[in-house]
Amino acid sequence: MTELVRCDWCGTDPIYRQYHDTEWGVPCRDDIKLFEFLILEGAQAGLSWSTILRRRENYRRAFAQFDVDRVAKFNDDDVARLMQDSGIIRNRLKIESAMSNARLYQEVQKEYGSFSDFIWSYVDHVPMVNQWPEIEAIPATTPMSDRISRDMKKRGFRFFGSTICYAYMQAMGLVNDHLKDCFKHPTGF
Repeated sequence: MTELVRCDWCGTDPIYRQYHDTEWGVPCRDDIKLFEFLILEGAQAGLSWSTILRRRENYRRAFAQFDVDRVAKFNDDDVARLMQDSGIIRNRLKIESAMSNARLYQEVQKEYGSFSDFIWSYVDHVPMVNQWPEIEAIPATTPMSDRISRDMKKRGFRFFGSTICYAYMQAMGLVNDHLKDCFKHPTGF
């Protein structure tokens, strides 16, 4: 049996492969999962994605299963609790930004009906499919991620610069950056 061809970045790590094969680049319109990845991508800033993936279940527990309404109500006691939680990245600024981003997320939901409608409007609700031949060709940012990041920063979101935004777009399937020869690329191999 032939081995499936995957994007180089996932290597042979089972957690990375599972994530690559089942989530990365798959269009997500679910507000709970969109919120989860907003928190996870912000937590990842300056760290490897594998560090966050390995702590994902801890983040779910620590952040109320990513229930945006509950996280929006977190207070100083929750910050103190989370700063003691060795299962997550104990960075005060990232923890506090998760709480403030939750409140801003709620505002976007009220304004647009859902965060999904808001974020997907940037790509006219259709995933952008790229044709990258190799991992080195994939950009860290794009004019679109610059625009979204700038717009979200104007709304007050933190830990959502253009690089984090582009990673978020890839993770949530707004953009499909699977390499052309990867079995997950929509045109096949």
